[in-house]
Parts: sequence; structure tokens; C-alpha cells
Amino acid sequence: MYDIKALYEATSVQDACRLLTEHPEAQVIAGGSDVLVQVREGKRAGKELVSIYMLDEMRGVSIDDKENIRIGSLTSFSNITKNPIIQEKIGVLGEAVNMIGGPQVRAIGTIGGNTCNGVTSADSASTLHAWEAIIEITGPDGVRCTPIKDFYIKAGTVDLRLGEIQTAILIPKESYDNCFGHYIKYGKRNALEIANIGCSVNVRLSDDKKKFDRVRIAYGVAGPVPMRVPTAEEFINGKAVNKKNVEQFASLVLKDINPRDSWRGGKAFRQHMAVEMAKRALIESVKKAGGEVK
Repeated sequence: MYDIKALYEATSVQDACRLLTEHPEAQVIAGGSDVLVQVREGKRAGKELVSIYMLDEMRGVSIDDKENIRIGSLTSFSNITKNPIIQEKIGVLGEAVNMIGGPQVRAIGTIGGNTCNGVTSADSASTLHAWEAIIEITGPDGVRCTPIKDFYIKAGTVDLRLGEIQTAILIPKESYDNCFGHYIKYGKRNALEIANIGCSVNVRLSDDKKKFDRVRIAYGVAGPVPMRVPTAEEFINGKAVNKKNVEQFASLVLKDINPRDSWRGGKAFRQHMAVEMAKRALIESVKKAGGEVK
């Protein structure tokens, strides 16, 4: 049995905002793959829950009138992986979320839940940072949008205020147009594993494939929240596509990341992996973009 004080079923986004305002201590529950485990473990025992699971308006992937890719926050990981828009425009996101848990978790778990947890190891988070995602938030005062880098406040805490829920994730056209990416997750097992460290890179090459027009790189478990690596990005943008520049790019990630020692991996090990992952992810992204690192 689950120790739950009350469960409220929202009938619309506005109704969810009303319920959360009336019950300020309530926890939002969507797929439940995290929340129910936490309740069972006693971490959220006795909580009121506001379920948004039935809000189909928050599901699906589309392209809006500004050519942003819009991902409803209740879209499951498995549906993201299989979605044709994701496969065509930002296939790396589908690949990243396909590494979460097992098939059952991916069928019920949602991308909104994955980001709203605020954990640095979330497999979607580093890729969404690298693609400069915008978080759409709906609350009693309407809709507001914030860059994903500002959405993460500290470990386990995101920028959701009283009565607000995350309703969608937007990927701007400038961030995905003619860009190709790769995600690498390192764990001690090949499946059902939380990332020991994760690295997501995407590139846009010049027309002749000889220069890096734009590179973005982000990590999970390289700091208390998912993070971009501006020093490495600033170095590589505009540079020639060659092995020397790729090696320098990878070494520069150490200027910005700050992984910690934990029972799952030491700081020095994570730093070593971060450099190697940056190099491999960049090389693979170049290949996907039709270029070659020589």
C-alpha cells in the first residue's frame, strides 16, 4: 500500500494549477515512475498528489508556427524515441531517452518528469541543454518560458512556483536546423543504470564541411545540475574540422565542469571520462553531419 494523504485528478492544465494553488504542499504526479517509488520508500509518505496523467493536451510532438519543436511534457520516452519529427530533426534526443531504465519505465515515464526532478543524471537533461531547450511553464498568471539552463536552480530544485506546472519543452529552429548530435552515457552496466556521467554534443558544419559553424556540448553528473561547457564551445566555433582542434576542444571541458567524488565514481575518473566522451561525441556528430575529422 502507498501512504498517500489524498489524490486529486486534474481535468485540465488550468485545473491542475488551481489544485496546486489550493494545496501548496501537493506533489505533481504524471507517469509515477519516480514519485510512487519515493512514496513507497517513505520520502514522500503522507503527501497529497495532483495527477496530471489524463491531460492529453500535454502529450505529443509538433512544430509550431515559429518552427520550434514542441514536446508536450507528458510525452513518454518511448513515444519521443519513435516520433518521426524527433527522428528527423533531433534524433539524438530519442537515442538519449531510450537509455533510461527499461521498456516499462520508458513507456510510462515522461520527459517533463525527467526534467522536473532536477537531478543532474537525467539522460534527457544534458541533451536538452546542448540543444538550448526552452521550458514552457503554465501557472495561475498564464504562460511563461525560461531557458533550460535557468530552469535548474540547484540539485533537485527547478524554477516552478506555486501553482505552476511544466507544460512543454521547446527546441528553437536555430538550435536544431542542420545540426547533428550524439549522446554518450557511461555506467557500470549496459541497461537499467543511472548515468555515472553523460555527454551530449551537437554540431553544425560549414557548407564545405571543413569548419565548425556551431558546436554545443553539455554534461550530466559533471556538476550539481546539468551544464553547458562554454569555454570549449567558444574555442571550437569557427575552427577547422581536424584532429588537433578536436583534442583541444575536449581538453578544455575541464575548465568548466566540476564533478564530485561519490560511491558511484571518483572526481578524477569522471574528469578523465568527460574529456574522452567530448572527443568521441564530437567526432561522431561530425560524421552524422557529413564531415570527417582528419
